[in-house]
Formats: sequence, structure tokens, C-alpha cells
Amino acid sequence: MLKTPGSFVSLLKAQPHPAPSNFIFRNEELLVREADLALADNAASDALGLASTDYFPVGLLAQRYCRSAWVPATTGPQPGFAFRKLRSLFGAMDEELLAVAGRAFQIADWARSHRHCGACGSATLQVDGERCVKCPQCALIAYPRISPAMMVLIQRGDAILLARHTNSPTAFFTALAGFLEAGESIEEAVHREVYEEVGLRVRDLAYFGSQPWPFPHSLMIAFTAQYESGEIRVDQSEIAEARWFGPNDPMPRTPPRALSIAGHLIHAHLPQHAD
Repeated sequence: MLKTPGSFVSLLKAQPHPAPSNFIFRNEELLVREADLALADNAASDALGLASTDYFPVGLLAQRYCRSAWVPATTGPQPGFAFRKLRSLFGAMDEELLAVAGRAFQIADWARSHRHCGACGSATLQVDGERCVKCPQCALIAYPRISPAMMVLIQRGDAILLARHTNSPTAFFTALAGFLEAGESIEEAVHREVYEEVGLRVRDLAYFGSQPWPFPHSLMIAFTAQYESGEIRVDQSEIAEARWFGPNDPMPRTPPRALSIAGHLIHAHLPQHAD
């Protein structure tokens, strides 16, 4: 599961390093060496025309400086390198390095999409010592975007509710999830999303955990909840199917435990088969 490595230290200022870890992104794709999925070295970075000023500090991973940059969508990889989507690197790249790559992507994507002020269109300037840009004309400040989203696994006795989302690329059955609305608490979002997606009322929310999810900039906040009332009535624009799964029911395909907090949440509460 993506989580910040214990040896990682976030940095807001660049540091000199003879061989930094270069996280170079083309949209949502990371540049890696084809042979071993290693990050681009300085030679590959220079070949793309990137200068030190094109990079943004990310932090230190085991004392090695990590920095992030973006290149235009038309940029082709150097011989021996390829641009790979972060999702395709799950299970293939070192887990700690992939976690920092998720952080680096969000920084690079923010830098790419905030080159100009969203209010007046002027070119923005990097604020020294902060992870933000500021417009020199209207003083609008922009920080990296983080989109909080709730996730909830509903329990009814020995059974859990799992749903298959309409637009899911994996067709996994998983916990319910949804983004917060402006002015809404996490708990309010749980109650609203559950009722909107499956027509149920829940109670006794309990916090389970959270996870950054850089696709592109989410923060997943997971709960369990107890069923209170209602019959399953799916919102077909969001949910293709939702069912209760108990101890005697065959379990559907669910997210792997190692992939995301959804997998951890579900596997921690699987119905226990009677002996």
C-alpha cells in the first residue's frame, strides 16, 4: 500500500547532490529505464533538455535527494527508457520508491498546471520556502491540490457490503467511496454517499486509516460503519452492482491487499466462515 517511507524527509528547497533521484513525468507517466525500471539518471535528464531550474524539490529518501519535473506530452523517451503509468508499476517497482513517485507526481502535476494564475492569467512565481506559487499581479496563491475522499465498508452482522463501480477499469467489488463536497465533513460525506449510491442508512462510523492516492491527487480516508436501515437501491450512474457477502458466500474479486487501502480495509473485515 502506498505510504510515506519511514526514511523519507520532505523538502521545500533544492539540495545539491551528485546523483539525485529524478522523477520525470509526461502527464501521468514516469520515465524509467526499460531494463530495470530505474529512474532517469542525470544524462537522460540532460538529453531531455531539463535544467536544474526545471526541477522541484520533493525530499530525501534514505539521504538521497529526490526531485520532480514534467515534460510536454509530445516528449519521446531516450533510447533504453520508457514512460510508464504509475499504476503499471505496482508490484514491479520498489514499494518505497513508488510511494515517493506518487508524491513527486502530484508536485510535478501541480507545477505544470499552475504556471499561470487561474484568476488573471499572469505567469506565477514560486514562493521561496513554501510549496506554493503566487501571482505577481493579483496575489492569488495556489498550493498543490489535494482532494479528500471517503471510503466506507458497511457491516451487517457477519456480512459486508461490496459494490462494483460502473466505471471501474478492474471490475473489482470494493467498498463504497466518494469525494467530499465543499463545506462537508468526512462523516457527513459517508452518510450522504452511502444513501446516494445504495440507498442505505448507517451508524457507528469508525475510522480505519488513510492513504494518499495520486490518481491524480486524492486522499482516501477509510471507515467502517454499521448497517442501520434500508434496502439496497443502486445509483446506476455510479454503481453497477452491490451485494451483501456473508460467511457462506463465495467472495468476488476484490482489490489486492498490497495495492490500496481498499484492499486492506476489506481483508481486515472479511466474513469469518463457521467451523
